[in-house]
Amino acid sequence: MKSTRRDEASEPLLRVRDLNVRFGPVSAVTQLSFDAWPKEFLGVVGESGSGKSVTAKAILGLLPENAQVSGSATFRGQELIGAPAEVLRRIRGKQIGLVFQDALAALDPVYTIGDQLVEALQAHTEISTKEARTKAADLLAEVGIPSPSKRLDDYPHQLSGGQRQRVIIATALIAEPDLIIADEPTTALDVTVQKQVLDLLAEVSERRGASVILVTHDMGVVAQHCDRVATFYGGLLVESADVYSLFETPQHPYTEALLRSVPKLGETTPFEAIPGSPVQIQGALDRCPFAPRCKHAAPVCTQELPAEYGTAEHRHRCVRVGQGEI
Repeated sequence: MKSTRRDEASEPLLRVRDLNVRFGPVSAVTQLSFDAWPKEFLGVVGESGSGKSVTAKAILGLLPENAQVSGSATFRGQELIGAPAEVLRRIRGKQIGLVFQDALAALDPVYTIGDQLVEALQAHTEISTKEARTKAADLLAEVGIPSPSKRLDDYPHQLSGGQRQRVIIATALIAEPDLIIADEPTTALDVTVQKQVLDLLAEVSERRGASVILVTHDMGVVAQHCDRVATFYGGLLVESADVYSLFETPQHPYTEALLRSVPKLGETTPFEAIPGSPVQIQGALDRCPFAPRCKHAAPVCTQELPAEYGTAEHRHRCVRVGQGEI
């Protein structure tokens, strides 16, 4: 795991404040605030439907037109929420790279890998096709694809799942972005290839000095790669801390439940599944979304939205262990 460079930076690279996202009556994200710092690997964890991917797409203006988005997300001081389409297009890819969940869907099946990389390169830099192909081969080599010059002439279906995901990482690196958002980048891959892809992402981040926001549901991945962790549940950020504090002294019952549900190598104690199912918030979120599944729930948990407690370094939304509002 990398050591964070947060103390060296005076301002976060990405600052999100009071982000809210609704789809009609459904509240997908509520009062979400977090920072991503330069050269930091930030893990965003939670079950499916917790608001992780919606948050990433909201920041980049990639949600459908029926999404109602409010709040603020600034990247190097540039407001992204409500920004004109041309501003967002300029930032996406050039300053913020994207690694998509489904590489096969992200790549055009009727064009070769080389054609797609060359097109992306020429969209961001003024170089000839010959120079772009050379650069494309260099990118494929950087992400560990063998015989990169030959692979430029392959179509996506001719590559394995892991190789396609490496191509997507190469695409995200084209303009040397300061921030890479990786949205469940290993979902469709087997365990061995998952590790290879995540190790590659960490290596590239370290080598290039880029920050990474890794959206995942895998706590093992978080423990191995992340500097800090943000736990989402019901569209709410319920806990945020450095990775050591979160694993050693989790403050929110949902984070505790996530950690208990992970099998541990060498331990005979059975892991505990989280009872119940993830919640979908209808209308405004006005109570703790985890209360129906929480063994510590008290009447107050269903009567109001918990405030943030703790410190700026380790904050959470649980009245049971609250030490005072920030």
